[in-house]
Amino acid sequence: MKKLFLFAAVAVFGFTMNAQDVRFGAKAGVNFASIAGDDTDGVDGRTSFHVGGVAEIMFSEKFSFQPELLYSSQGSKYEESESGYSYEEKLKLDYINIPLMAKYYVAEGFSIEAGPQVGFLISAKNEWEENDEVFGSDSGEVDVKDYVKSIDFGLNFGVGYKMDSGLNFGARYNLGLNTIAEEDGVDITNNVIQVSVGYFFD
Repeated sequence: MKKLFLFAAVAVFGFTMNAQDVRFGAKAGVNFASIAGDDTDGVDGRTSFHVGGVAEIMFSEKFSFQPELLYSSQGSKYEESESGYSYEEKLKLDYINIPLMAKYYVAEGFSIEAGPQVGFLISAKNEWEENDEVFGSDSGEVDVKDYVKSIDFGLNFGVGYKMDSGLNFGARYNLGLNTIAEEDGVDITNNVIQVSVGYFFD
C-alpha cells in the first residue's frame, strides 16, 4: 500500500511537469459515513461534512489529475429505543484526507474519476446519550483515539460536473481498504459517500 502512494507521488511530480493547465480551488459538502466489518450489525451511518482545497492539473481536454487536501468528519451511529427508554451512540472520527484522483471527461463538463486516498486520524471520540423515564438521563463523551489506527487507506470512485465559471459538483464513494481498529483480530473499515460543491479560481 505504501508503494502505491509513493508511486502516486512520483507520478504527480512527473505529470505536473507536463501539465497544460493547473487550477486551484476549494470544495465542501456532506458525508454519509459508516463503518463495516466485525460486530457492526445494527450500526447506522453518520451524516457529517468535509471541506478543503483541491488542484486540477489538466494534461489534455479529456484527462486531468486532481489531488486534494480535505478535513473529513466520519464515523457511525447506533440507536435503540423502546417504551420509556432510548439510547444513542456516535463514533466521531475526524481525518485529514489526501485523495489523488484521475479524472476523465466523458462529455463537456462531465467527468468520471478514481484514485487512492490516505487519511490521517486527528480525533476519535465516542459520544453517547441515554434517556430513561425511571432512572433519568445521562450522557458523555470518551476519547477512543488509542483504539483507532492513525492512518487509513481507501479507494475513491466518483462522478463530477464542472461549469465554465469554475463552479463544480461531485459525488464520490470511498471504500476503506484497511482495518481502522488497533485491536488484533478486529476488522473494521471506513465507508463514505460524499456529495460536494466546489469552485475553481482563475
